[in-house]
Amino acid sequence: MTSATNAPSPGKKEASQEAPAPREAMAAHEAAAPHEKAAPHSVGTVGILGGGQLGRMMALAGRPLGFRFHFLEPSPNPPATELGPVIQAAYDDPDALGGLARSSDVVTYEFENVSLEAARILSDVGPFHPAPAALAMAQDRLDEKAGFQSLGIPVAPHAPVETRQQLHDALEALGYPAVLKTRRMGYDGKGQAVLNSQEEVESAWEKLGPRGPLILEGFVSFQRELSQIAVRGRKGEVAFYPLTENIHREGILVESIAPAPRVSSELRDEARGFLRDLLSHLEYVGVLAVEFFETSQGLVANEMAPRVHNSGHWTQDGAECSQFENHVRAVAGLPLGSTEARGPIRMLNLLGEVPEVRRMLRLPGVHLHLYEKSPRPGRKLGHVNVTGASSEQVDERAAEVRELLMEGAAR
Repeated sequence: MTSATNAPSPGKKEASQEAPAPREAMAAHEAAAPHEKAAPHSVGTVGILGGGQLGRMMALAGRPLGFRFHFLEPSPNPPATELGPVIQAAYDDPDALGGLARSSDVVTYEFENVSLEAARILSDVGPFHPAPAALAMAQDRLDEKAGFQSLGIPVAPHAPVETRQQLHDALEALGYPAVLKTRRMGYDGKGQAVLNSQEEVESAWEKLGPRGPLILEGFVSFQRELSQIAVRGRKGEVAFYPLTENIHREGILVESIAPAPRVSSELRDEARGFLRDLLSHLEYVGVLAVEFFETSQGLVANEMAPRVHNSGHWTQDGAECSQFENHVRAVAGLPLGSTEARGPIRMLNLLGEVPEVRRMLRLPGVHLHLYEKSPRPGRKLGHVNVTGASSEQVDERAAEVRELLMEGAAR
């Protein structure tokens, strides 16, 4: 693993040297060193922008297939550390990007807030999936909604906000309640504020205004939250996982139920049709997730994730081929695996702390996945997949898991 002492420092160059342009640096790296050869039984090396839990789980799924993995990650000792070499550097460091491209047969990413310029650079020099166009759409909530609308996918009423006056005008048009969000970089409930009355407007502006530009979204009356996860291969083949029902608390996913109950064929076809159009429009390769609100009028798109997604973690123990393995298969150009569910399952996130592992593993039908992350309030440290012969049995077992989580939180 490249350590902080010998890895390129993010954004720094020797004082006597002029930093080369990113594409020039990439070209220099490509000319300076040959591609690292794969092991005799390896089918190739996958480079991943990001070394967090999603990159870790991609590697855990891909290694049994013979893949090797290299990571580029700014943080020291990320969750993926033990699964392949880690270049510790900023995502837009040209030297680091060159090293990752040189050592990989294909490059992908584990989350959507990596540098768009870095994605474009990597896509210029070799296979890079999903394409930068998907990143560009997902990184700006206003662009994301415009992209959905261009494909006929319903979205919440919304308005761009860059000034106090625009916020007041938007609230007058959309009414209360509404949600004020940063257009970029928000996730897990961060970068947003719910506005129920005029009294909350000023504090929300003080909190989020400096982080602008912003977007105001009108409230959507919905019955539940669903996500549709799909995977598209290099030749355009598409496979869909069953719709998943999601339960959030304070903007953070706490549980997923799969396959989602009470899904009609019309609802299933609507979700798959939206995803199929989006995948085709973006010439997408890899796993894509879209979160929807189910309303009395049908589905309303909330947001997309051009990557493997938390609401798909159940596929590790509840589907024939997990979202992580299918993402690796897709970006590497291999046949896609079956997305069929094996039976009912619930996924529960472990937030802030991990309960006693021995007690957790005594529970039947429990499959524990830890991320090798240090505890911190609200931080995703792992998840539990709960399986059973019936939905009722899964619900009973999940209740036992919740009791353990509540005991841990009470300590």
